[in-house]
Amino acid sequence: MSLLLGVNVDHVATLRQARYALMPDSPNAEPCPVEAALASQRGGADSITVHVRADRRHMQEADVFKIKEACSLPLNLEMGNTDEMLSLALKLSPTFVCLVPETREEVTTEGGLDAVANFEALKPTIAALQSSGIKVSLFIDPDIAQVEASKELGADMIELHTGCFANAVGDSAHLKASELKRLEKSARRGFELNLQVNAGHGINFENLTELFQVPHLKELNIGHSIIAKSMSVGLESSVRMMVEAMRDYPENS
Repeated sequence: MSLLLGVNVDHVATLRQARYALMPDSPNAEPCPVEAALASQRGGADSITVHVRADRRHMQEADVFKIKEACSLPLNLEMGNTDEMLSLALKLSPTFVCLVPETREEVTTEGGLDAVANFEALKPTIAALQSSGIKVSLFIDPDIAQVEASKELGADMIELHTGCFANAVGDSAHLKASELKRLEKSARRGFELNLQVNAGHGINFENLTELFQVPHLKELNIGHSIIAKSMSVGLESSVRMMVEAMRDYPENS
């Protein structure tokens, strides 16, 4: 099975906002998320991921519409479960929506969406998106109950949160092994339930191959590591390097 790469270009917008948040229309506003999406496409990405947050800390509405118009790759919109974001998604009509938890205090998305506790709140959002032809993914922790709730909600896909695995470094080998086992079990259960199984958060060039023991993965969504590597090699080359590294994912997974 070919492992696909979704490139998250949010951090390109983060850098732009650090200087030009109050001057979004300035001709000096850089770097450009649209150019980042196009460079990712040239590097071999299979999709582009963007996240418009409630506080607009990085991506703006205008960015995602411009990316959709300029880039021919499937667009994956990450969003919180709010009326505002649902309205944006229905106007944008991305290929995929990934519903994520969101709090203003966090620097980046930390932890998975609780599909069990938020079951009733998620149902109408998922139905509205799917009725408009948008496939829905839920960003969840690697937990069997969360996987089964995602299926019951009618989601098309799940994205397993790999942050705990990625952050188990140094002397935490036992923790990393435990997190890999959780990911493996959740991926197998998702596959049994005919859910597309994706994964993301904290995946980098160093820990990528360890993740290969998790079966049935279809797509990895990676942002920070690719953008960080691009500081030294350029974004197109950074994406190409990640695509090449992912080719070793076992074909029988």
